[in-house]
Amino acid sequence: MNSPDLGLRDLREKLGLTMRDVELGTGRLAREHNNEAYLIPISRLSDFETKGVIPGIHQLYSLAIMYRREFSEMLRRYAVDLSQTASDLEISTPPQTHFSNALPNTPEVQKPVRMDTSFDPRTTSNFGAMIQQWGTVPVSYLQQFSKMSYTYGYIGSADLTMNPLLPPGSFVQVDESRNQVLKGSWRSEYERPIYFIETRDGYTCSWCTQSREELILLPHPLSPVPPRVLRVQEAEVIGQVVGVAMRLGISRKEGDHDEDHENRDSDSAKAHSRGDEHKRAR
Repeated sequence: MNSPDLGLRDLREKLGLTMRDVELGTGRLAREHNNEAYLIPISRLSDFETKGVIPGIHQLYSLAIMYRREFSEMLRRYAVDLSQTASDLEISTPPQTHFSNALPNTPEVQKPVRMDTSFDPRTTSNFGAMIQQWGTVPVSYLQQFSKMSYTYGYIGSADLTMNPLLPPGSFVQVDESRNQVLKGSWRSEYERPIYFIETRDGYTCSWCTQSREELILLPHPLSPVPPRVLRVQEAEVIGQVVGVAMRLGISRKEGDHDEDHENRDSDSAKAHSRGDEHKRAR
């Protein structure tokens, strides 16, 4: 807080309002909502302006209405910043799965709106390096991705290294501060760290083991991709995957399904043709 009154008196005087005006106006607001908590008597307003007394939630709303300010701006004057809601939600970890209604109308955030024309969706890439322009959109859950130690990757449609754990088309959040390959044992594949790696051939995600001279990229057991053994000079561990956004229930491209239907129709036609020939031969 910069000063006891936090600029409340300046806001009032710039609008030409007296303390009496504020009392009368908030009195009308209290009657409108049938709630005396909205009322700000002159003595109480003086406490807000000169003694640093913090208004109640209803009184703060009244000040926002009287001074024609956004309620979120008034909250920021008391060090409550709603734009940090998404990142602050990480502090609360309820044990039960639930719908989150914490961010229905929170402020706008930045997201990519223009990509480098060389972006190839078939290959795994460092997504942050491909962004040419950021734009403002009301998607506040992206606020938690603003930490500078993070970069973002896109799993190319042709990269099956960690499929089905990280299927093609997934976006991954990478913590660049965790760029050392860990040694140890893990109870499941979900506990084992996945790393985002840059090689001479491009980027990929995989499990890793590392010796002094070699980095071994280990794919998921269900992946058709074989393990790769690289010299440490041939690869760089960008960081550890700590978040992922993916579509569920789609393991193959829709075009593959269309091709399957065509193949099945073709096979069926061939079977009918052979059946007719067999009947004629008889």
